[in-house]
Amino acid sequence: MYINTSLVLNNMSESLDILIFGAHADDAEIGMGATIAKHTALGYRVGLCDLTYAEMSSNGTVETRKEEAEQAARILGVAMRSNLGLPDRGLALTPAHIEQITLEIRKHKPKIVFAPYWQDRHPDHVACSQLLQEAVFNAKLRKYAPESEAVLVEQLFFYFINDVYEADLLVNVSDHYDKKIAALSAYRSQFITGQGTVATPLNQGYVERVEARDRLMGQKRMITYAEGFVSKLPLLVDRFD
Repeated sequence: MYINTSLVLNNMSESLDILIFGAHADDAEIGMGATIAKHTALGYRVGLCDLTYAEMSSNGTVETRKEEAEQAARILGVAMRSNLGLPDRGLALTPAHIEQITLEIRKHKPKIVFAPYWQDRHPDHVACSQLLQEAVFNAKLRKYAPESEAVLVEQLFFYFINDVYEADLLVNVSDHYDKKIAALSAYRSQFITGQGTVATPLNQGYVERVEARDRLMGQKRMITYAEGFVSKLPLLVDRFD
């Protein structure tokens, strides 16, 4: 049985401007935490949806990871954070998993959806990317799960987690990068070593490497920090100026 739990951080309507999916809590923060902070500061309604409780993590417990995810969500100023309770290391391109995600999209009616890039060393990130592409497509079909209203997502973007490829666009996040670091710091069980913790790539200088990556992204356009994204659709502009 899958359990969908939500943390609602304000009492406004459920409709969102942006909805970001990750296989685990901390995926979105790693890939685009500063972009999230930039948009919430500008008044955008941003939501996060974690597909699993990361119950297979080497460090931390489900309960501690839930608490850390809630703290990170508050730091970033998002409107809501939900968890679909799908199985960690058991994400699969099945009708049941696709439907769970599709219904989450329809519930919040976002204009823009973000998912992990489709190539990554973690199989769950790859599976999450595949599931989101299916769900975004299904969300617009009126005859799919007709008991819920069809929703047309205007744009699906992909963010990088562990492995970085050529970005289609960069977001200047220099003025909001401190919020990203603060949000990542909320995940003490994952990124900080201590008594009883197991050594993993995440607690061996991982956050510092993420920061170095984002500095290198920024260097391409002579800014301090940038986060990169990919789109499978051509980017549409009204004019060049």
